[in-house]
Amino acid sequence: MSERDRAPVTEPAPPRSRNVLSAVLLTLACLLVPFGALASWAAHGLTDTGRWVRTMAPLAADPDVRRSVAEAVGDGVLREAAPAAGSGPLRGEIGPFVHNAARSFTRTEAYRTAWDAANEAVHDAVLRALRDDRARGAPVTVDAAPVIARVKQQLSDDHVPFAHRIPVTHTRIPVLPAEDVDRLRKGYHVLDTAALWLPPATAVLAVAGIAVAACRRRAVTALALGTALGGALLVLAVAIGRRLTLADLPDALHRPAAGAVYDALTATLRTVSWLLCVLGLAVAAGAWVTGRYGPRIAARRHARGSAVPVADPVPEPTRARA
Repeated sequence: MSERDRAPVTEPAPPRSRNVLSAVLLTLACLLVPFGALASWAAHGLTDTGRWVRTMAPLAADPDVRRSVAEAVGDGVLREAAPAAGSGPLRGEIGPFVHNAARSFTRTEAYRTAWDAANEAVHDAVLRALRDDRARGAPVTVDAAPVIARVKQQLSDDHVPFAHRIPVTHTRIPVLPAEDVDRLRKGYHVLDTAALWLPPATAVLAVAGIAVAACRRRAVTALALGTALGGALLVLAVAIGRRLTLADLPDALHRPAAGAVYDALTATLRTVSWLLCVLGLAVAAGAWVTGRYGPRIAARRHARGSAVPVADPVPEPTRARA
């Protein structure tokens, strides 16, 4: 007997152990799908200042947002005018006038300019504070001078009287207290790391789970259904997060505006969640159809191919005898 015949033959792994390993890998992949989508949305979708400004820009025309901005601006003007107006009838007379002027301001182009400039300044300041570990223990503030300068330029372009006399002062406006910044910085670093590693880890686990499965069609179906379930859970999480966010607001009058902002920020996440649901169900349905009707179609094609009669060979011409 030759040495080649004496070599031990490795037997394939039992189907049951392969299925168990495949189930574990696919379960981990399905669990990581919603977390990877959430981390990618938070780390990449919310940290782009230009995308943030474009997302928030349509909210300037939202009625609830405009109403909240007008109330905040009117109350701020009245607080600044409190020493001069006092608390008597003069304050009661100028109060409605100030709020009407603030509501009229929210319908102008200068208001939209101020809205975009304020969102850009706030987002840039918060993002710098989250990425800079040396800024621990310091609150986030925004310089109001760039916003005032843009509004002043817009009013001058609209030929508003005395717009050129508006003073551009460097006033630091508080945005986030120090304790909130430190807490958000830790969450930002976690999401940034998760967004880097979760998507490739999910892909590796999914491919490995399908590769080791005894029946790969069933593995694909299980992965697709798990992906759809993860997308549905992500949709539910976004809805629950909206309800909890609005419930924590102390002022019920600002909840409609906060709801509009929340919906605008999570629009991309909701779209991705629904795409995961639809894509998972479509792949699962395709795998089920091919598994149920694929062998029948292949058998019919094989039967048709074998039923075609084979043509008889053409006889060679015989030479006539002399």
